[in-house]
Amino acid sequence: MTMMTPPPLDQEDEEMLVPHSDLVEGPQPMEVAQVEQTSTVENQPVEDPPSIKFTWTIENFTRLNTKKHYSDIFIVGSYKWRVLIFPKGNNVDHLSMYLDVADSTALAYGWSRYAQFSLAMVNQIHNKYSIRKDTQHQFNARESDWGFTSFMPLSELYDPSRGYLVNDTVVIEAEVAVCKVLDYWSYDSKKETGYVGLKNQGATCYMNSLLQTLYHIPYFRKAVYHMPTTENDMPTGSIPLALQSLFYKLQYNDTSVATKELTKSFGWDTYDSFLQHDVQELNRVLCEKLEDKMKGTVVEGTIQQLFEGHHMNYIECINVEYKSTRKESFYDLQLDVKGCRDVYASFDKYVEVERLEGDNKYHAEEHGLQDAKKGVLFIDFPPVLQLQLKRFEYDFMRDTMVKINDRYEFPLQLDLDRENGKYLSPAADRSVRNLYTLHSVLVHSGGVHGGHYYAYIRPTLSDQWFKFDDERVTKEDVKRALDEQYGGEEEMLQTNPGFNNTPFKFTKYSNAYMLVYIRESDKDKIICNVDEKDIAEHLRIRLKKEQEEKEDKRRYKAQAHLYTIIKVGP
Repeated sequence: MTMMTPPPLDQEDEEMLVPHSDLVEGPQPMEVAQVEQTSTVENQPVEDPPSIKFTWTIENFTRLNTKKHYSDIFIVGSYKWRVLIFPKGNNVDHLSMYLDVADSTALAYGWSRYAQFSLAMVNQIHNKYSIRKDTQHQFNARESDWGFTSFMPLSELYDPSRGYLVNDTVVIEAEVAVCKVLDYWSYDSKKETGYVGLKNQGATCYMNSLLQTLYHIPYFRKAVYHMPTTENDMPTGSIPLALQSLFYKLQYNDTSVATKELTKSFGWDTYDSFLQHDVQELNRVLCEKLEDKMKGTVVEGTIQQLFEGHHMNYIECINVEYKSTRKESFYDLQLDVKGCRDVYASFDKYVEVERLEGDNKYHAEEHGLQDAKKGVLFIDFPPVLQLQLKRFEYDFMRDTMVKINDRYEFPLQLDLDRENGKYLSPAADRSVRNLYTLHSVLVHSGGVHGGHYYAYIRPTLSDQWFKFDDERVTKEDVKRALDEQYGGEEEMLQTNPGFNNTPFKFTKYSNAYMLVYIRESDKDKIICNVDEKDIAEHLRIRLKKEQEEKEDKRRYKAQAHLYTIIKVGP
């Protein structure tokens, strides 16, 4: 996955960066009179939240010589909005793009408005290569614009062969939904849901969604608590202790939890925190490190017991008696999305038999070149099945990575014994029932160049789902967790008087990229009770002391205005 350019260290998350303070004041006069621009607004049904799609066409783009450039104003949610771009980048070698409250300086004192929005640079040659990024923000007088400092590399934007700049014209789209959540920042996740979120310390939302998923596998959490650590260990130098500390705070804190100790224990510096690493890679590295640290302890083998399955690679000759097999283990499975309508179609493709014939015959030792069939079958599946959906692929024609936003369905219950065990090898234990129930859906919203990650999880496998979006945790229904994360296209009806009320389709850029299933026969063991007796005493003492010190500081700050410092002396 493409790494993201880190922002200056004093700025917010790469996914939602505001311009520097000297660049976000009111609009400045455009210096180029000959630049032509056209804008259109397509109204969507006015619901809660009200939303619109706005299209901005900028002609003579390369002749712009202003540092920043504003679109026409459009209205949604009774507010005036516009798109702000930095054609040559906001102190970076990327196009910078933001959503701006156009009349922020004229609004009443204390105004604020929460909006979810996406910004896109349209590819005019191949629409599927359009770059789109989604985010959300509570706009106010101090932060009246929000968006992406590193939206896309300038080298790609200004290369006519890429399709973003055609006849010296670019097309930008903004989809804005204004929500009526006026108390967004005062929302209490613990009070509303019983769970707390994780702070985003850079571009770490991908890590937060994975950590929440692992935390909400209680058997895994219990094993982490039982890893041997001592009071002399430092969390920043010990992955087990840092993870124990993080899990303890997720379990007992009333407010969102920081991840800095954990990322420091990975050996990441501040720069690394601002890079979006690959989620599958992070998951494997973390599990490998924990697996290594668990060796020789009471929890040795836990990672394998939970996540490890096995499949058999085979090559079987057609005309002679010869067969070659090789057993391999896996902790997760990568499933094709392209060309597959659902998870079952991906498994069908996974075990598809390949014919080795003609110039591609198989050399079968003493039998020489032979026609053969080659494939994969599963020996066993793990209690916790992690499925990585291949949403990101390399496009050889374009010589670039692309995101696959095709519709791809996944069931609430997954039966891998279907059709008489078509996925199973002859060596598989047929007495094990491979029926799984969905536990987590990890979502990516945006394009290949970046975006936002969050997770839908049902911690106890009840009907109640929760959305873990960095610091914010909300209750959600099953439709939001499943149907709305399939991807594909959605049809909307235009209701603007200037249009004929004809429907138009738009691609959904938020979709699932990782699924976690738990086997029905193992769920009572895995969704177990985890309480304080599972946590080492030294850890409880340390963390309670930390919490008391925080409370003392908070009380001191709250009462500081009641005191003054008087210096007595010559």
